[in-house]
Amino acid sequence: MSGHSKWATIKRKKGATDAKRGKIFTRAIHEVVVAVREGGGGDPNGNARLRFAIDRAKAVNMPNDTIDRAIKRATGELKDGAEQQELTYEGYGPGGAAVLVEVITDNKNRTVGEIRGAFTRAGGALGENGCVGWMFKKKGMLTVKKSDIGEEQVLEQALEAGAEDVAGSEEHWEITTDPTAFHTVRMSLEKSLKIETAELQHIPGTWVTLRGKEAESMIRLVEALDDLDDVLNVWTNSDIEEGSVE
Repeated sequence: MSGHSKWATIKRKKGATDAKRGKIFTRAIHEVVVAVREGGGGDPNGNARLRFAIDRAKAVNMPNDTIDRAIKRATGELKDGAEQQELTYEGYGPGGAAVLVEVITDNKNRTVGEIRGAFTRAGGALGENGCVGWMFKKKGMLTVKKSDIGEEQVLEQALEAGAEDVAGSEEHWEITTDPTAFHTVRMSLEKSLKIETAELQHIPGTWVTLRGKEAESMIRLVEALDDLDDVLNVWTNSDIEEGSVE
């Protein structure tokens, strides 16, 4: 069992504020679109990732017809606007920390301009494709409350289901999987456990510790990027030193 995932912990804390930003439906629609395109089509019976995305959309009270339209747009069955593209932008944040930004957009020029502006205002710089992506590995990450299951039990169940590792954070067990096994592991574990979060993440191989003004600037950068309508996820290898930011 390894040490806890720093950025996964930061993302969960930040996630509590997402509901206050009016972006919750946009995020849910994006997840449905990506699930259709990457998970194997628009039939939830044959696409485990889409089933999970639909469950998440319904959990935030998204109407069924909105979900259906998102699926039809992703499959090309419904053409009611400009075609959306899935893109990843890479750059350097304060202190030289690496930043990956995943977006879905129908206007690449608008999106890249907004992202470049956010980097510049925070003292960072948008880079070329590949400049920092090599620092990250894509992994599946599932979390389960520690209060629901003990260490030995969660480790045994996770490994039997095909997971790679289990780590402990303050309140959760964090279960890591290979991306290709992510949905199989999730379906296996949810038969006996309540999965709190489940997503594909970009995990950095090394971390950059930030303090003081650099840490504050990085937090502002992540929040500014996250507030952009086209942004789906922001990943960074920055480790904000505890107590260095008020």
